[in-house]
Amino acid sequence: MSEKRRVVITGVGAVTNLGHDAPSTWDAMRAGRSGISHVSDPAFDGYEGWNVRITGAIKNWDPEKFIDKRELRRLDRCTQLGMVAAQEALEASGLDMSKEEPTRCGVVVGSGVGGISTIEHNVITLSTKGPDRINPFTVPRLMVNAVAGNISIKNNLQGPASAHATACASSGHAMGDAMRYIQRGDADVMIAGGAEAACTPLCLGAFMTMKALSTRNDDPEGASRPFDADRDGFILSEGAAICVLESEEHAKARGATILGELVGFGNSCDASHITAPNAEGRGAKRSMEWALRDAGLNPEDIEYVNAHGTSTPLGDSAEVAAALSLFGDHARKSAGGKLMMSSTKSMHGHTLGASGAVETIACLHAVRDGVIAPTINLHNPGTKREDGSVAPFDMNLVANEAREKPIRYAMNNTFGFGGHNVTLIIARYDG
Repeated sequence: MSEKRRVVITGVGAVTNLGHDAPSTWDAMRAGRSGISHVSDPAFDGYEGWNVRITGAIKNWDPEKFIDKRELRRLDRCTQLGMVAAQEALEASGLDMSKEEPTRCGVVVGSGVGGISTIEHNVITLSTKGPDRINPFTVPRLMVNAVAGNISIKNNLQGPASAHATACASSGHAMGDAMRYIQRGDADVMIAGGAEAACTPLCLGAFMTMKALSTRNDDPEGASRPFDADRDGFILSEGAAICVLESEEHAKARGATILGELVGFGNSCDASHITAPNAEGRGAKRSMEWALRDAGLNPEDIEYVNAHGTSTPLGDSAEVAAALSLFGDHARKSAGGKLMMSSTKSMHGHTLGASGAVETIACLHAVRDGVIAPTINLHNPGTKREDGSVAPFDMNLVANEAREKPIRYAMNNTFGFGGHNVTLIIARYDG
């Protein structure tokens, strides 16, 4: 078997509640700013019984600044977010797609639910006005693959193209698959990441009735608190992040600025429960182990883990258990372990299928700048026992303020309903 080609990242784009582009998103992460706020969408008006009134919805973003008004009618908000993030990533990469061989360029974008607002709107239309009033663009708007399809059409990407829908692991899977296409020689350039626009009445209501969400309505910015003993659920958010991946030789041949290198990809399944993670983190541990094996690294080589860390009681405990089991004393604070872990979801909330791509921004800046984004709202790390006492987490969880430290390898975890686990490893690129 021929040696795998090296895969580098040359451009990043994002639209999040922390910022409407990748640089401003990172600036907010580094500063520890929250993007969580009270619900202000009139679509929620008229419903009774909401005990969750906070989300990570993106405020003051106007898609008409980026997409023609006529085209917008054909696109769900999820696709709009993904397309704008993709254009930023391409522009940042310096690629001129008119000079590229289109069959050597492809796209993989993940989304947990795709065009959910289109579905909700047209179900209401069907029930109140009948089938003749359903929007004729309903199907191409709601498809999970609409993001990937529209990005490929806009940029004439005729190579490998697909979409992942593995819940919150979707964009991690997308980036891992895109990496494989380049490694195998099937493509030279891949546009990869995720998009999600699920801050809708149905999604909020559904997660609310599952009791998966924080009910800290009186303190939106303090509601997402991964690894804190007082965590009470995640914050439903939206956003998109897209990366331009290239083979190293392709990027160097055109003189591109290389932001980092994607060196490892692992994925596994808990195979135990459709929503709850394995309590001991066995599947998560396998995902991390296999990413290390893929990268040819030892556990001690990893200096930073961007945790899935959603702020749920069971999920955060399972991830800490997995990390301690895999990394041992390298992760234990009491043993002087050097590994640091944080969850940027404390700031931007849970963007579901876009999570892995959004959090890649933090990993890239960790290896490029030597800055680790914090876990804000972390005051008492641990899990509450039944008697009300706290079992502390014995890890360096980078609480409340960014930490500066040279980082060579960063690990990015994304775990999803269905038991899906994905781990990516991003390295500093030294040529």
